[in-house]
Amino acid sequence: MQARIRVVVAKPGLDGHDRGVKVVARALRDAGMEVVYTGLHQTPEQIVQAAIQEDAAAIGLSILSGAHMTLFARVIELLREQGAADIVVFGGGIIPEADIPELEKMGVARIFTPGATTQEIVEWVRAAVPASV
Repeated sequence: MQARIRVVVAKPGLDGHDRGVKVVARALRDAGMEVVYTGLHQTPEQIVQAAIQEDAAAIGLSILSGAHMTLFARVIELLREQGAADIVVFGGGIIPEADIPELEKMGVARIFTPGATTQEIVEWVRAAVPASV
């Protein structure tokens, strides 16, 4: 059996706009990855629990609400607390360029801003995220 990359994709917080995250989830799936989309209005606790239960190698967060600093920080904190800091965290959405260096310092591997192509996201995930057996 060939190893595949397993990714949990989530919409944390109160943001209800999910078209973009569904497009990304489909692109990752079409590229041969296993994708679990947790749906709208997920808490960081729910997202981390899903990633651990699904034995995911990565979590992709889509945030358009402006709460990216808080939500990314909480997901990374919970991963560390659960001994799962090896899960790669990346994301995208409406995130100001000025916030990206701080997100990277806290442990976010990559932020995709509006205009990123699905091919760019797929290629980055393939290069940055280990496959599961």
